[in-house]
Amino acid sequence: MGAVVAGVWRVFTKAGKPGWGALVPIYNVVLLLEIAKRPLWWLLLLFVPVVNLIVAVIVSVDVAKHFGKGVGFGVGLAFLGFVFYPVLGFSNARYQPA
Repeated sequence: MGAVVAGVWRVFTKAGKPGWGALVPIYNVVLLLEIAKRPLWWLLLLFVPVVNLIVAVIVSVDVAKHFGKGVGFGVGLAFLGFVFYPVLGFSNARYQPA
């Protein structure tokens, strides 16, 4: 659990967002949407069954791409975040906003 929070914290700080946002429910999703360059209304889609899985994968793939990673890494972020967020946070990957 601690490694996941630390990994997400580092991902947020690399993207210029407040690291402590990793600790705040719902706000951490807002920050991920901002990093992924997705509209904030997508937060509502995360409360719709089945749609939430699709949105989670899309956002995770977008986050991965903004850090120079591929689709496979993004799918890993979505389904194995406890492994992939620490890897992303503590790697030398840099956030690429464009």
